[in-house]
Amino acid sequence: MYQALYRKYRPKKFEDVVGQTTIIKTLENSIKISHIGHAYLFSGPRGTGKTTIAKIFARAVNCLDDKVDICNECKNCIYSNQKECMDIVEIDAASNNGVDEIRELRSKVKILPSELKYKVYIIDEVHMLSIGAFNALLKTLEEPPKHVIFILATTDPQKIPKTIVSRCQTFQFKKVSKNDIKELLKKISLNENINVDDEVLGAIATVSDGGLRDAIGLLDKLSCYKLEKITYDDFLTINGQIMEKELLKFEQAILTNKNDIMLEKIEEYYNSGKDLVQIIKQLIYHLKDILINYYTKDIPLEYSEKEIIDLANFLNEKLYELKKADDIKVYIEIILLHFISQNKLKVKKEETNNSSISCPAPKESKENFINTNDSITVDYMQFKKSMLAIARNTLAEAKKINLNMELDLWKKINDYTFDINNGYLACELLDGIPRAASDKFLIISYEHSSTLKKVINHFQKLVSFYNEISNSNKKISFIEDSDWEKLKKEYISLLKSKKQQKNETKSDKKQFEIESTNESFLKAKQLFGDLVEIK
Repeated sequence: MYQALYRKYRPKKFEDVVGQTTIIKTLENSIKISHIGHAYLFSGPRGTGKTTIAKIFARAVNCLDDKVDICNECKNCIYSNQKECMDIVEIDAASNNGVDEIRELRSKVKILPSELKYKVYIIDEVHMLSIGAFNALLKTLEEPPKHVIFILATTDPQKIPKTIVSRCQTFQFKKVSKNDIKELLKKISLNENINVDDEVLGAIATVSDGGLRDAIGLLDKLSCYKLEKITYDDFLTINGQIMEKELLKFEQAILTNKNDIMLEKIEEYYNSGKDLVQIIKQLIYHLKDILINYYTKDIPLEYSEKEIIDLANFLNEKLYELKKADDIKVYIEIILLHFISQNKLKVKKEETNNSSISCPAPKESKENFINTNDSITVDYMQFKKSMLAIARNTLAEAKKINLNMELDLWKKINDYTFDINNGYLACELLDGIPRAASDKFLIISYEHSSTLKKVINHFQKLVSFYNEISNSNKKISFIEDSDWEKLKKEYISLLKSKKQQKNETKSDKKQFEIESTNESFLKAKQLFGDLVEIK
């Protein structure tokens, strides 16, 4: 009978495990120094090796050889590898989740192992146990017999009571990296004489999302579908995805607000048996690749950066709900119609603002600039003048305590970086550094002028976003780092060169200069720290 590849290539020893180096090393060391715990909790995504490593560990702790891994030669290793082994028990909590089953287990754990040193209970999907069953298990975990080891495995550790978790050594399994998955698939392909393109192996590693079992299963499926060389087209067909050329048409229909074409494409994919969830995932990865190429290789964008980010975030946010939808096709049609509708409103608003608002006159720029709409075209030099004017006002009132408060707030802003509506605003703020602050003003500086020029496009949104998070009503000055350094020197110089009042005597003049210099030094040092030096 044919054996599935994921079963055939399931690791039999620690050295065969892929992608969980830290966990393997910890378990091997615990065996080496005889620090064997009575209960372990293995949690992490499906297909990452939780149950497999539990079985290996159960055999390794019972191996009679001095090595930390399984020898497969001693009588214990031979016995533990047999189906008749009664000392390594695997329980599926999904189908044995009641109080009675756990009570029966409690009565059996008292019995000594028949052949091995330890009796090991592996409880898979342990989060499926009922509350009563957990309570029954808790008593055993509190006072376990010396010959018993429990290994609890789960994909959902949040559902496990803390009283259970606290009595276990916990191990968080991570998703297996794409490179590790691809390398293992190469080895399997060579061993099984599967003729497959390297591009296909990379694509399998991507869609498996860190799940090694899923990746091997997909390769197995492809080898049955295509007896000759497996191409990328074969991968797309078997995985329910579409060709890149077709994906670009779908993307274009959405980003150019073509409802009719978008709906036609979805209907076409649905009727041809494509997996609509996979197509949405494919589009998200495609949008991510576009942005990476733009940021790292300066490859020009066909659409605006914001449009691409908005669509990627929107689809990613809806992906979880999409998988739970009763009618996936209808759900996708509705959410994309909504996205296009919102996109049309934004475009219309921008066009209206551009046609009705002109740049304020230079004389009014200081105050009027703060209230301009985001779509307004503003001269960069005029922008800098306005910002420097606000910065000088800020320094006149700035206090160190206010700056410390801003630095604390910066950590809070970081929580918004993945927000679908305000993520780009949070990122633009975090690109800068808070330099000085008062109750009414704030200075943020940026290293590059190119970054500052981008800020102009979202000026009012940035200010409103910041004030909403900080629950304040501050005026913000966005300046370059170089301007900040000049402004700092200018301010220190100004403090040191305070003019003497006209009616002061010559003797008073000397005393005033000393006091003024000392006062200037103290105030500057409070704001800028030990970098200030009075000469």
